[in-house]
Amino acid sequence: MKRILVIAGTRPEAIKLAPVVHELRRRELCRVILCATAQHRQMLDQVLEIFELKPDMDLDLMTPGQSLSDLTARLFEKLPAAIRQARADCVVVQGDTTTAFASAVSAFYERVPVAHVEAGLRTRDIYAPFPEEVNRRLVAQVARWHFAPTERARQNLLREGIAARNIYVTGNTVVDALLAVVPTVHGLPDHLQPPPGSRLVLVTGHRRESFGAGMRQICEALAEIAAIHPDAYLVYPVHPNPNVLEPVNELLGNIPNIRLVEPVDYPTFIALMMEAHFIISDSGGVQEEAPALGKPVLVTREMTERPEAVEAGCARLVGPDKEAIVRAARELFDNPQVYARMAQAKNPFGDGHAAEQIASVLEHDLLMEG
Repeated sequence: MKRILVIAGTRPEAIKLAPVVHELRRRELCRVILCATAQHRQMLDQVLEIFELKPDMDLDLMTPGQSLSDLTARLFEKLPAAIRQARADCVVVQGDTTTAFASAVSAFYERVPVAHVEAGLRTRDIYAPFPEEVNRRLVAQVARWHFAPTERARQNLLREGIAARNIYVTGNTVVDALLAVVPTVHGLPDHLQPPPGSRLVLVTGHRRESFGAGMRQICEALAEIAAIHPDAYLVYPVHPNPNVLEPVNELLGNIPNIRLVEPVDYPTFIALMMEAHFIISDSGGVQEEAPALGKPVLVTREMTERPEAVEAGCARLVGPDKEAIVRAARELFDNPQVYARMAQAKNPFGDGHAAEQIASVLEHDLLMEG
């Protein structure tokens, strides 16, 4: 029986890899070993519990205030031994995290083939997003299987010299995960319920490239939106990074119709998306999830590696720019035609069957080799 080692370190990785793990295990033709690096300990554990997954290996690498270089050094110290211990015939990584990059390179050092889920996303600016753009480019250099979510992602890989026979357009597994969890969501908890007659706006923000002036611009925009629209109820699950936490609490902590909360679990986050009138976010995953729920997204970044959402009309780039954010939010509040165009746009990221396609390719190729 071939052994597939799936490695996850962050909440988004766990969400997007959970459908792949479950689909491979359902088939029972390969042994799946799940390794948690715990790049983000608490948020990773929450998601694994929701998807009823328990790591077979746990490297428990997170430390308070960790730098990228320290984290990367610890990953390269621990991952090769984990790959050898798992006796892996294939290593599966997802996306563009430091865990994904270090896992792929460690597997390459051990001469174990790599499968890259969510391959081919590009902005072509190595500092936006940072360090994710470089991480995913480096994974592409060592991966054998490239599971691209869209045709555009496939074209990005072809332009970089990746052989067409190694690229598979599958859709994004985040849609699989979302559709699996939605039936279990039964509304918002009482403490997050918007006041009667108000419209909920969900906010997230954590990108390193927005730290400093960009984060302050975003916060000032949120404060102005709250002032202009007293019927708006902004809910902001605040990332624990001090570069986010401090300016958010300083600039938004005393505004009555802005609710700052600690990060919420995945079902609660889905409930917030479902309840939201629209979303303001710099998250890549939200750009994929919101269209599946018919929710417009204002993306507080200068560029996105998911231009399909912008082209489809379900997302709009506003940057970390106060005036642009406020102007776009006012349109969504005040112009029903603009709102309807964004809310009714077709989701370009798949139909919820990505994990099945990924599992079929890996199962076929690994068993054929056997």
